[in-house]
Amino acid sequence: MGSSTSSAGRRIEALLDEKSFVEIGSAIKARATDFNPKPADAPSDGVVTGYGTIEGERVYVYSQDASVLGGSVGEMHAKKICAIYDLAMKSGAPVIGLIDSTGVRLSESTDALNALGEIYFKQAMAKGVVPQITAVFGSCGGGLALVPAMTDFCFMEEKNGHLFVNSPNAIEGNYTEKNDTSAAKFQSEESGNADFVGDADSINAQIRALVSMLPQNDDDVAVIDSQDDLNRLTPDIEGAAGDTSILLSNIADDNDFLEVKSAYAKDMVCGFLRLDGVTVGCVANRSELVGDDGKVTKLSGRMSHKGAYKAADFVYFCDSFGIPILSVTNVTGFEATMCSERHMAKAAAELTAAFANCDVPRVNLIVGKAYGSAYVAMNSKGIGADMVFAWPNAEIGPMDAKLAGKILADGKNGGEIEKAAKEFAEKQNNVNSAAARGYVDEIITPQETRKHLVYAFEMLFE
Repeated sequence: MGSSTSSAGRRIEALLDEKSFVEIGSAIKARATDFNPKPADAPSDGVVTGYGTIEGERVYVYSQDASVLGGSVGEMHAKKICAIYDLAMKSGAPVIGLIDSTGVRLSESTDALNALGEIYFKQAMAKGVVPQITAVFGSCGGGLALVPAMTDFCFMEEKNGHLFVNSPNAIEGNYTEKNDTSAAKFQSEESGNADFVGDADSINAQIRALVSMLPQNDDDVAVIDSQDDLNRLTPDIEGAAGDTSILLSNIADDNDFLEVKSAYAKDMVCGFLRLDGVTVGCVANRSELVGDDGKVTKLSGRMSHKGAYKAADFVYFCDSFGIPILSVTNVTGFEATMCSERHMAKAAAELTAAFANCDVPRVNLIVGKAYGSAYVAMNSKGIGADMVFAWPNAEIGPMDAKLAGKILADGKNGGEIEKAAKEFAEKQNNVNSAAARGYVDEIITPQETRKHLVYAFEMLFE
């Protein structure tokens, strides 16, 4: 059976540049084992593998065929996927897996389990070596759920994609109609396992956009020619200090910002943009959400443990592939809930360590409030940021001045408290105070933000 006649082959062709796909291992079939002494005819053993291009850049791809033994993972099925990983790691190109499978092939018993382990091993060896992307178009359950979880980015088809370790009905007190924990909505909003959700066409477009942003492993940095004016002013950017996804779109070449995990931990924005053609990874606090209809939803302005973990993972990825990092700080502290408190210290420490261990150029932009150790964890000068810019209205200090006034003037009357708060705001929280001590390199006007960031990254690459 030719790859183009199967759903697996058609998915590959829809994703890659036209006529660029070259299949590898099409003749491989399952071999006899204890429970299948006469294996059923299984074209390509239920997975199409090969390589092709996206926007002219090489990628390696495998696509499971649910019409062949349910796309289940057996010995030879896994061998084909592992071979693709070996080739990708030698050439430094991304691996893209298109998932549609019933899971481990029961008829091959421990051979299939071992085969699944071999896929895990290849994924672990490829971590930080080549970008790994998966798209879940059908079922992806049990042990197979670890495969997309181990990749750098996971896409899910919004209606037919199902990702789960335990099926919803197997979870005590739950059932599919009550809470479909395998659905794309749950996996994107609650678990954070899915970075992008959409229909098949939008998934293909998003994968292509993502791959175009990422460097090949052997490149120093991902660069394209940009026609956008590097000195372009951003006059409307100041109003986007709350919803930093809009702010990042404002400063990006051609206003093109690609956000990842947008439905998860919305207090933290992560994604990619280009500045004068150079791909930059972005991590930003968010204190409000602006809907497509213009409706504004206020957030707490504090960092959640989910947001911290989300950002830390993203920073580690960028550092692994030489992608410079821009952070945008606007945070008043850490989320104060019982759930967050169980995880907050560890999560904040993880984010701090991720930034501090970076070898790539790092720039921090402070656009609003920058209070306490949450500010420190957001790529501050203290943990090694190369350049720090701030808008004139930024507030940098241990805490809100009003709260500081209550502490400093404890036991005194309201007038004394107000006076202490005003003095604290002027001497400590004022952006000029931080700049005078070298914690801010330059105070810039909001409309000139793009220009300063472009020149800063260019300077850091010299």
